[in-house]
Amino acid sequence: MVNKLLKAQERGTLERAIKKYAKYDVLVIDEVGYLPFSRDGATLLFQLINARYEKKSTLITTNIPLSQWSDFLQDKKLTNALIDRLVHHSKVIPITGDSYQMKDYKERKTRTSSKK
Repeated sequence: MVNKLLKAQERGTLERAIKKYAKYDVLVIDEVGYLPFSRDGATLLFQLINARYEKKSTLITTNIPLSQWSDFLQDKKLTNALIDRLVHHSKVIPITGDSYQMKDYKERKTRTSSKK
């Protein structure tokens, strides 16, 4: 999504792209933080979250603690402002435990090994 916003910025259609994402009743952004954002990408993510702030619901999934978000967003002030908007009026739901993918892999591996 951020890459699409960056391309829209290059084409001069950023305002339209942000309006598109801002209109959804619920926007789900999955696995945030696995890859670092460029400075421009982080700024565009902030602009989008700001456009949705107090208007629409945004759901974000990540395994990265909020305290480490500035590592992939690469700007502490921007990170603080982004997190402020995300957690205001929200509920953070920490989920602990093994990855479902890893659990499935281990089960398949065990079944395969037992067939030999």
